[in-house]
Amino acid sequence: MKPQFIAGLADGQVVSSLFLVREKEIRTSVRSGKSWLELNLADRSGSIPAKMWDNFETLAKTFELDDVVRVRGRVKVYNGQKELTLEQIVPTSDNEYDLADFLPHTKHDVEKLYASVRAAIAGMKNPWLKQLLLSIVEDPDIAPRLKRAPAAMTMHHAYLGGLLEHVVSLVGLATAVSAHYPELDADLLLTGVVLHDIGKLDELRYVRGIDYSDQGRLLGHIVIGVRLVQEKCRAIEGFPAPLAVLVEHLMVSHHGTYEFGSPSLPQIPEAVILHLIDDMDSKMAAMRATLDAASANGSPGNWTDRNPSLRRALLRAARYLAILEEPDTAAVRTRPATGIRKE
Repeated sequence: MKPQFIAGLADGQVVSSLFLVREKEIRTSVRSGKSWLELNLADRSGSIPAKMWDNFETLAKTFELDDVVRVRGRVKVYNGQKELTLEQIVPTSDNEYDLADFLPHTKHDVEKLYASVRAAIAGMKNPWLKQLLLSIVEDPDIAPRLKRAPAAMTMHHAYLGGLLEHVVSLVGLATAVSAHYPELDADLLLTGVVLHDIGKLDELRYVRGIDYSDQGRLLGHIVIGVRLVQEKCRAIEGFPAPLAVLVEHLMVSHHGTYEFGSPSLPQIPEAVILHLIDDMDSKMAAMRATLDAASANGSPGNWTDRNPSLRRALLRAARYLAILEEPDTAAVRTRPATGIRKE
């Protein structure tokens, strides 16, 4: 394991460690004409901007984006944000590091997550939908990527194994909702749960970093996923065409509105439920990540930093309610509320 992680770096600390290069650019000041090397370095705990001011021209040619490099430098705080001032950059070879140190990963066992999805599919009653899902999740080209893919770049479950974790969470929600609303087609809803984000396997790149693929930028995961499902349906002899249309409808409508990228609005109960539980799970994951980050960073206040995807800061409710345990506050709370001030 590498000796220093970004989340633990402090102002003034000397750093000598390995980091993944997420961004790389030579910048020049319009005012002074001085150039410098601007990087964004990352590991599994976070990212940090870094600058090299001198003797960087030759070094910059020795490494590329998504390379792991060894750097030496010092942490400083500028405009309230930690950054690294670099003195040395040394390229590394693959045998010098463990890639798991540089990419965030689900805390769950991916094999157990994968087994949960297969178990849910095994319990389905509709033979066509069961065959469709098995043809996808057990495809030897798809299964390894399903176990590794993130669910998003930044919005939610943005780490290796995040997509599978998200799907398993939705399986649990779909099961509970189907029990509450027996008029739902539970197998159709489960199919939407497993397939709604399947296009992210190809929309995103997640080998040394998490980024959009060229195909992902041009088409997006909904189009990519629907193409895959159409191909798999055609490969199943006799697959009912109307049923294929409903599966595709679940996929193209799961974002809920045109504004958020759905080509169609949810127009069957299962599509409405899929959108709602998907939105709920993604927002809860984003909230969990924001609250966990505030705790990990030792933030002193009752509020987190603003979450860009949620477009708000979050109240750390447990910390906020802790004031009720303070003696003075407790005394005020137990004082008779007469509404009359006594001197």
